[in-house]
Amino acid sequence: MRILLMGPPGAGKGTQAVVLADRLGVPHISTGDIFRANVAGGTPLGVEAKRYMDAGEYVPDSVTNDMVRDRLTHDDAKNGFLLDGYPRTLAQVSELDSMLGQDAALDRVVELTADTEEVVARLLNRALDQGRADDTEDVIRRRLEVYAEQTAPLTAVYADRGLLTQVDGMGAVDEVTGRILAELGV
Repeated sequence: MRILLMGPPGAGKGTQAVVLADRLGVPHISTGDIFRANVAGGTPLGVEAKRYMDAGEYVPDSVTNDMVRDRLTHDDAKNGFLLDGYPRTLAQVSELDSMLGQDAALDRVVELTADTEEVVARLLNRALDQGRADDTEDVIRRRLEVYAEQTAPLTAVYADRGLLTQVDGMGAVDEVTGRILAELGV
């Protein structure tokens, strides 16, 4: 299966991506992991990405697209994958479409949904546990607003294509995994 997993910060997307990829026998492809691997490996794309990251700037779509395109060519992704963190913009949706072509298009897009107040509480607890002093309630709420603003156009595109499934991301990890697998028919 070729799946895109979306969800707001704190909805458990990262946790579910790892569990689902293992259960489905496909690689978990995270843009964060791709950036770190390319930077650590000193690849030309990694060197370019690091330049932006070190300056505190957003890595341009062209670099992100090239990294994802390269990662999707690896043998482990030939029979499916779970994308996490990409695409994030309408331009990236179009780029992903061209990367995959019609023969290898996405099978499903799963958006984890979550109650805003529960997510804020979860992220505040995580910030406290991990010593993230800069993750204040205002910052967290702004991140959730940005996610909603940037993601709404993407979910609309995937809903129009009949690919979008929304799953409640709140609850125990196994419960959420079960809901996702049921929606995927697995």
